[in-house]
Amino acid sequence: MSRIKKAARAAAGKVWLVGAGPGDPDLLTLKALRTLEGADLILFDNLVSPGIRALFPKAVPAFYVGKRKGDHSIAQQDLNALLVQKAREGLHVVRLKGGDPFVFGRGGEEMQSLIECGVEVEVVPGITSASACSSQAGIPLTHRGLSQGCTFVTASAESSLKVDWASLAQLKHTVVFYMGVSRAATIQNNLTAKGMCGDTPVAIIENGCRPGQRDIIGTLDSLVSLIEVNQVQSPALIVIGEVVSLSSVLKPFGLPEFEQSCA
Repeated sequence: MSRIKKAARAAAGKVWLVGAGPGDPDLLTLKALRTLEGADLILFDNLVSPGIRALFPKAVPAFYVGKRKGDHSIAQQDLNALLVQKAREGLHVVRLKGGDPFVFGRGGEEMQSLIECGVEVEVVPGITSASACSSQAGIPLTHRGLSQGCTFVTASAESSLKVDWASLAQLKHTVVFYMGVSRAATIQNNLTAKGMCGDTPVAIIENGCRPGQRDIIGTLDSLVSLIEVNQVQSPALIVIGEVVSLSSVLKPFGLPEFEQSCA
């Protein structure tokens, strides 16, 4: 490659922050798929499913840069620097994230870092898990007469959760906790202490929109027991609100029923 072409290639480096959706390859957007097909390098997260990874172009290098609780494959600041470096080398880099990059995905932090370094960056939105997984379980996040709003909360934190529990308990909206399995006792105890009724319906959706999805239905006062008895594993969502009661009517055909009551 000539020096001029190399210089042009370097000037054309770019990073795409791409949402892979909840895991079902059929829920990957067309723009996300086209972006993957045009990549020179793919850096993917823990929640990117095997089905989506199977769609990666065979000739394109793909590396895992994900994070699990207590196990970070790469520090965030090092990942930010790597994105900048590879873009400056002229590569078209796809940073692939589960769900949507801007919903608990640290996409905003990565985009800010890239902009500060003068690197061209574009976001490709993805379907966030709360929407996709609850729909698959037959749970509308809003429903006339039951819920006029929905609140997303991340239960992932380095120490204590900084949540306005009183506001959440009194909203009478649907509340969805991401990454809440290990914080179930905190969620249950704080919401009930601040006035949410113990018989408020809850759903725990394990492996949503993936093979082996389980929808475990119960009430707020049995949340911890539901998780323990059914040995729920991450990734899982916790959905709290009256809309969960619609699951028995609206759940799509073909999915197994899995309802437990652990008082």
